[in-house]
Amino acid sequence: MPVKNFLNAMQVKRLQKALRQSDCPRLREHALILLLQNDGKTYEEIAEFIGCSYRTVAYWCVHGDPDNLDTLRDKRELGNYRKANDEYIKILLETVRKDPRKMGYDFEPWTSQRLATHMAKETGIELSATQITRILRKNRVRLPLSRV
Repeated sequence: MPVKNFLNAMQVKRLQKALRQSDCPRLREHALILLLQNDGKTYEEIAEFIGCSYRTVAYWCVHGDPDNLDTLRDKRELGNYRKANDEYIKILLETVRKDPRKMGYDFEPWTSQRLATHMAKETGIELSATQITRILRKNRVRLPLSRV
């Protein structure tokens, strides 16, 4: 059974104010999740009422801090948030055109997994092989490249 009234009066006021005044729809949704949980609603009831997934409700009930409304913000609201920024893509496109053996590797040709591993070492940004493949396709680069 969910715990009812676990938020103090100040937390409830802060969440209600965010619900009414925030320009960010995700923050409003996350505040509403916490307020409904405070009213004793189950995760299933909240998900059905809001029209979101059970998983979303469970995540924000655990990770949302009613004392810090910034925890209710979603990184996506910052606008087109991507790990692979323009500098990363530039380095990737330069790297894919280089011979891996000349860079100290004992393999040829590049694969998306090898590129992901190399780029993580070079930039500190970890992307999956699938993400590397998407970036390369978007930039019209196909693996394996033929060496001249």
